[in-house]
Amino acid sequence: MAELFIDGNICTLCGKCIDVCPFNALEMKDEVSVNAACRMCGLCIKACPEKAIEIKETRKSVDKTKWNGFLVYAEFFDGKLHPVTIELIGISKKLAAKVNMPVFCLIAGYGVEQTAAELLEYGVDGVFVYDDERLRNFAVDSYANVLEKQINETKPSVVLIGGTSIGRSLAPRLSTRFRTGLTADCTTLDIKENSDLIQIRPAFGGNIMARIITPYTRPQFATVRYKVMDRAEKGTIKGKIFRKPVSDEMVDSSIEVLKIRKKESTVSITESDILVVAGQGVKDRDDLYMIIELAEKLGGEYAVTRPMVEKGWADYTRQIGLSGRTVKPKLIITCGVSGAIQFTSCMNAADTIVAINSDPKAPIFGIAHYGIVGDIYNIVPAFTRMLEGA
Repeated sequence: MAELFIDGNICTLCGKCIDVCPFNALEMKDEVSVNAACRMCGLCIKACPEKAIEIKETRKSVDKTKWNGFLVYAEFFDGKLHPVTIELIGISKKLAAKVNMPVFCLIAGYGVEQTAAELLEYGVDGVFVYDDERLRNFAVDSYANVLEKQINETKPSVVLIGGTSIGRSLAPRLSTRFRTGLTADCTTLDIKENSDLIQIRPAFGGNIMARIITPYTRPQFATVRYKVMDRAEKGTIKGKIFRKPVSDEMVDSSIEVLKIRKKESTVSITESDILVVAGQGVKDRDDLYMIIELAEKLGGEYAVTRPMVEKGWADYTRQIGLSGRTVKPKLIITCGVSGAIQFTSCMNAADTIVAINSDPKAPIFGIAHYGIVGDIYNIVPAFTRMLEGA
């Protein structure tokens, strides 16, 4: 890990390094210091007449005893709490119990008091509430300021954020500010006795499952997709609400919201309890109809694998996989799906998996609860006829 080092024995406090820094990362009081905004661009090194600045490779191990607990970012937008938050609370409580740590949530926005009280019902130890009119609309730099302030105050060992559009813009900024790692789209989380978070996610195009730890720095940042972890259950309220002030500096944003236009609602396969999935075994676009028909008879939705989207046969919102959606239905029926890890890692938590494939050696059978070896063109219509006669 590289850091900007300023030799106080050589530095004359001329201030030239501060003048050229485009990120306002250098500050002068009794000495010149470097803050979290530094990007190590090297402009200050070139500007220093005394050659007092250099970039050094360092690997300092943080004092882990000073970092304690889990902090879950409770995503609140357009008056609603994203359900991934409840899943993050669930896994946080499970891991925190192993190492005897508290679990806190942070919620920011406008009019979030009632939602903060609801979060307490899931057994967290506290909720930090930043409720202010100026936080009504999400601005990533302002929200990052809020989280940075709370992390500096609370010093959580682990910070969990949902792998949503908002979370994916927020988490990298925070990990950069704290100069620590970030593991995105984790599918499994565990923790060691020394509080090192074990973060597991698909890597190299989904061909391997990477096991990642960040033993030298804190906090440990990870994002988790919706429908990957189990939801927390409501129980006895034991925590408190901590109302936090919002300063002008925290909401000083370079982003100006001119207009908000709601996106047209689309079918969400992540919310469906029953899914019928079309894979490459479907030979023609028109043949998707038999998949759709079976899904309708079951009262569910149809979904597809990535090749179906790439062919233009289905919208990306119906894709299951690393570049699509993660799902956790009660029942999923895969039709002509081989079962590559890019797909299975995003649906293997389903309660019941039924696989139909003509290849008895297809990887999908390795995770299926029930497997049918045969031609989907015979089996799928037969299923539909059975349902019609039921």
